[in-house]
Amino acid sequence: MSENNIVNSNAEEQEPAPEAQVTAVTNIPAAEPAEQPVVVAAQVEEKLATAHDDFDWSIDKRNVTHYTKDEKEKYDHVYENTFITITDSELITGTVVALTKTDVVVNIGFKSDGLVSLNEFRDTPNMKIGDEVEVMVVEKEDREGHLHLSRKQARITRAWERIVEVHRTGEVVTGTVTSKTKGGLIVDVFGMETFLPGSQIDVKPVTDYDQFVNKTMEFKVVKINDTIKNAVVSHKALIESDIEAQRAEIMSKLEKGQVLEGTIKNITDFGAFMDLGGLDGLLYITDISWGRISHPSEVLKLDQKLQVVVLDFDDGKKRISLGLKQLTPHPWDVLPETIKEGAIVKGKVVNIEDYGAFLEVMPGVEGLVHVSEITWANTPINAKEFFKLGDEHQSKVVTLDKANRKMSLSIKQLSEDPWSTIETKFPQGSKHTGLVKNITPYGVFVELSPGIGGMIHISDLSWLKRFNHPSEFTKVGQHIDVIILGIDKDNRKLQLGHKQLEEDPWNALEQTFAIGTVHEGTVIRKDDKGALVQLPYGLEGFAPNRHLFKEDGKQIGADETNSFMVIEFDRNEKRIVLSHTRIWEQAKHDEKEAARKESRVEADQARKAVKTIQSKVEKPTLGDLGALAGIKEKLQQEEKGNVAPGSEPKQ
Repeated sequence: MSENNIVNSNAEEQEPAPEAQVTAVTNIPAAEPAEQPVVVAAQVEEKLATAHDDFDWSIDKRNVTHYTKDEKEKYDHVYENTFITITDSELITGTVVALTKTDVVVNIGFKSDGLVSLNEFRDTPNMKIGDEVEVMVVEKEDREGHLHLSRKQARITRAWERIVEVHRTGEVVTGTVTSKTKGGLIVDVFGMETFLPGSQIDVKPVTDYDQFVNKTMEFKVVKINDTIKNAVVSHKALIESDIEAQRAEIMSKLEKGQVLEGTIKNITDFGAFMDLGGLDGLLYITDISWGRISHPSEVLKLDQKLQVVVLDFDDGKKRISLGLKQLTPHPWDVLPETIKEGAIVKGKVVNIEDYGAFLEVMPGVEGLVHVSEITWANTPINAKEFFKLGDEHQSKVVTLDKANRKMSLSIKQLSEDPWSTIETKFPQGSKHTGLVKNITPYGVFVELSPGIGGMIHISDLSWLKRFNHPSEFTKVGQHIDVIILGIDKDNRKLQLGHKQLEEDPWNALEQTFAIGTVHEGTVIRKDDKGALVQLPYGLEGFAPNRHLFKEDGKQIGADETNSFMVIEFDRNEKRIVLSHTRIWEQAKHDEKEAARKESRVEADQARKAVKTIQSKVEKPTLGDLGALAGIKEKLQQEEKGNVAPGSEPKQ
């Protein structure tokens, strides 16, 4: 049968005839021999099981059409060119062919029309049948067999392509701020949402984002993320580009010494930044005023307009240094005639150093009050304790050098020099009460009156005690009684004493603490050399280590009270040397001496007894002679120290 012939040739054979029902079922050739009944039965059974396996379902007896090969190729070509070939995610233009309550029917030339949700056409309320729209093929065939199209996806894709292009070219785009979000705003650009960070809204910090919602503005696309189709836009970049153009124009015309008008846009600790009309300049704090200021806000305010002079500028770094005080002459150049040597001026303390303080007598004109010009006293003075920043003082102009812009001032010269009449007010030997102003390791400085003072040497603080440091005796700020020991008018010094207010107790105590006397004392301090012992009447003595041993071999410890013997007393050097060991050693020595004296007395008594007996007996008997010989031997032994007094001699 021909390939193009679609006629079903065995359609009639498969049509069952009334009289041939059995043969249609068996379908066994007539020429088969009948001698094989078993095989025939098996074949019949197989044919019954697969009766329609060779049935050609493509043949329709009711609609028989015959095409030639050329005709079939022709119609196949016409069919293929009637419907377009599409792929998912493809952008294509279609025509609106119908509108329903929920969808828009769009014909894109495919075998079926597509449906687009009516919500995606909210921006075109006047849409009608026949309008052309661009859509994206989401699915050629969804679960229900429909063609799924999307106008929204098509618009987003086209918008992203345009955003990528303007990011590449740097073209300025127009967008509408649709809403506020965390950290910035959402901007509709080409129908796609982009992000505008808060820092990119303006060159100045913005805190109120709500004022920009629903505003249409120009932007630059500054960042894109192709993976997630995200874009970041900036309005600040446009402003900065405009400012940069203005800055380049201003810089090209800038000259040193040029006077410009600017507006203060920011104030810092070190100066103020000024807007010169698209270009920023720095007005440093030292160039604001000829006088000293601690902070620019003392004389400047935000948004204040000022005339300033260009001091310097750098094209490369685009820095401009501005000056305000340079628009007025230097105060030293227009110094009033009233400020001269010997004049009394009033000034404010603007700086304090160790060597003195600077007083500002007028803005930009300062003078130094040296520490030596604060008071007539010759004692050391700390300028930082005498002066305080901001305080005002009157002073006398001592020297004035306009050429070098220097001035020295004096406070003490406002009053008479008290040392000119020192002998009258503070004669030698007079007693006074003064204020302790300073303490050094070697003495105490005492002020008797403003400008008059002297020093008490550490050795003149007490007759009885020795101090390691004067701070053990008095403190700064306390009052102390003194006596004038000497006056050095040329060097402006007074020699003061405190112990001299009383008589020297060492003269009266010399007999009380004579050498060999024993006194009770308490160890108040102990070191490697010995112990300092507190004695009666406020005296202190020293006991060397070898003189601290007790009879049991132990040493006297700190804070221990015991008896001490004076072994040395020096009134001139105010020194007493003590010993505890000498007390018990002396007791032992005295005990031996007493025993020795007693034995001598007994010996003398024995001699006298012998002489008495000898004088009474004229003729001694043999017994008497023996007794006398024993007594004589005893006396000899006692003289040699071999026999204790009163014991019997050896027979």
